[in-house]
Amino acid sequence: MTANFFGDMVKGVVDIERQKVALDAELHADLETLLLENGSQQNDLWGINIYPFIEGDDFLEFDSMINIRPAQNNRSRGVENVEIQNQIKYTINQIIEK
Repeated sequence: MTANFFGDMVKGVVDIERQKVALDAELHADLETLLLENGSQQNDLWGINIYPFIEGDDFLEFDSMINIRPAQNNRSRGVENVEIQNQIKYTINQIIEK
């Protein structure tokens, strides 16, 4: 998938409630729309970047414009809540074989 858009990175959106992931689009918003059309709720969706050729913690990056949510106390492109980060990591680790 890395060759499709960005070379060394794959964009993704994780539904932390349903433990579903949409991967591989030019924009996180496109993946977000796909999940919303298939039953996800906005508050459960978080944008990430996956670097499949990197080992360790840098494999996963919490960075997306869709993460800016002042109403959910998330004021940056990152995922500020450690519990939500852990939910994302858990979901990703269930579907991606490293």
